[in-house]
Amino acid sequence: MVKLTKICLLGALLLITLCGTAMAQRFAYIDSEKIINNFSELQRANEQFQTEYRAWEEEAAQIDQELRDMLAEYEKQKLILSADKKAEREAAITSKQQLLETFTRDIGAPGGRAERRQQELIAPLYEKVTAAIEAIAIDEGYDFVFNSNGLAYAKKDLDITDKVLEKLEEGE
Repeated sequence: MVKLTKICLLGALLLITLCGTAMAQRFAYIDSEKIINNFSELQRANEQFQTEYRAWEEEAAQIDQELRDMLAEYEKQKLILSADKKAEREAAITSKQQLLETFTRDIGAPGGRAERRQQELIAPLYEKVTAAIEAIAIDEGYDFVFNSNGLAYAKKDLDITDKVLEKLEEGE
């Protein structure tokens, strides 16, 4: 009986210790949308990507316009063209169509140039954000930092978003 009481007391003591440890953990959260909208390096990277993407769109539009011009010219002249000239023009039109399809697929397809370029520009900045969050969490003793998008409720004094932004701006 005494042994059972000692085991129960030891178990209760262990439970109290574990609860105390769990309660001592510190939590914080960040607002990722605010970081995305206020981190100037990220804004510049997005602007650079948009500029490059517009250039690709303009190039595709130019190829498309050339194709339409070729088709219109062919339609006007196909009745007076010899069979050899028709075949030559049709081959040129087909080649231009293939060029347009290849170009747009190369740029816009999953894993294409646009996606790879965006990743090149953005990935290092997300690493910076992660490093800033980690540095603040370590400096201030947070055990967990959550993203506010997944939280149903959080106390505003646990929000470290502004500290993360300050840390990011220090690095520029």
